[in-house]
Amino acid sequence: MCGAYANTGEPCQPNFVVYVRPRNVPCNHHTERQAHVTRKRPIREDSPGTPRTEGRGGERTRASEFVPRAPEHIPDRKPWTDRKPSGIASSDAAPKKGATGRPEPWFKQKRERQGGREPLARTAPDITLIWGFHSVREALRARRRKFVRLWATQPAADKLAPEIEASEIEVNVVALDEIDRRVASDAVHQGVLLEARALPVVDLEDLPANGFLLVLDQVTDPHNVGAILRTAAAFGVTGIVTTERHSPAHTGVLAKAASGGLEHVPIASVVNLARALESLGKMGYLRVGLDSDGPESLEDTVLSHPLALVLGAEGKGLRRLTRENCDVLARIDLPGAVRSLNVSNACAVALTITRMKLSKT
Repeated sequence: MCGAYANTGEPCQPNFVVYVRPRNVPCNHHTERQAHVTRKRPIREDSPGTPRTEGRGGERTRASEFVPRAPEHIPDRKPWTDRKPSGIASSDAAPKKGATGRPEPWFKQKRERQGGREPLARTAPDITLIWGFHSVREALRARRRKFVRLWATQPAADKLAPEIEASEIEVNVVALDEIDRRVASDAVHQGVLLEARALPVVDLEDLPANGFLLVLDQVTDPHNVGAILRTAAAFGVTGIVTTERHSPAHTGVLAKAASGGLEHVPIASVVNLARALESLGKMGYLRVGLDSDGPESLEDTVLSHPLALVLGAEGKGLRRLTRENCDVLARIDLPGAVRSLNVSNACAVALTITRMKLSKT
């Protein structure tokens, strides 16, 4: 409303607009512009009483400091089905139309990988993909799998020439982009990809009766298990016992982390780890559980063949039934301030101590 009072006789001042209705009758000269004018109560020197303070911090603000403000412009927005989030490749071709004749929304269109790469090529469900130079080379050397085909760049195929000739595998020499299209975006394939069948199933009875085993109690991280497999292959471990549940699948990620160890160390998956430890005890195995709170040090523990070292998951450690089915609980003494290790690092230290003690007996 206009801030000029009708009974004052003064000319109307259109910039002086109030927030509240005045007591006197206002004029309606500016009703059409009230929506576009910042409404402020004017400060009048001759008006009776104390005017309302409108500025910040309770200070008076003169109406001349305020200027008319146009309403904000809200741009037109497209329907949500036409907006594409980041990661969806755009195309100059006409969008694909659905059954109704309208263009399909972005979430039903084919999602392409970032960087302009094509979608992943599909493989059979019973095929295991193995990538990485060391992983593929050891798989070809071990010959525990049934090979399907090998994808490799020319330099990688030249390096693997002896293994390729011995395995008599079908080789497809392709460009690097073709292998990129067949593996995950974060896979470091080094220009070689092997398609093979899964490893043969190993039972607990298939493990050697006078061996050196590692028992993993619900170690789920494939990178940790891969590092353990790599260390186990280096130290001559004859087998690994793990649970069917809460353990990583034998995929390309595990094979790449193991760097060839998956092909040389047999893995027996059991349903009940406590019963498997009981069976190992009946086979004559000395079952040593690694525990940071163990009563004695691993260096002072008397070890003998056959031997099974039991390692627990990070954080949880050994479960109660697993601890109860171990003959000895031992710890690894560390001289530094940090008293715990990653499970793969603890495995490497334990294998080093164990091999040194067994070589003296």
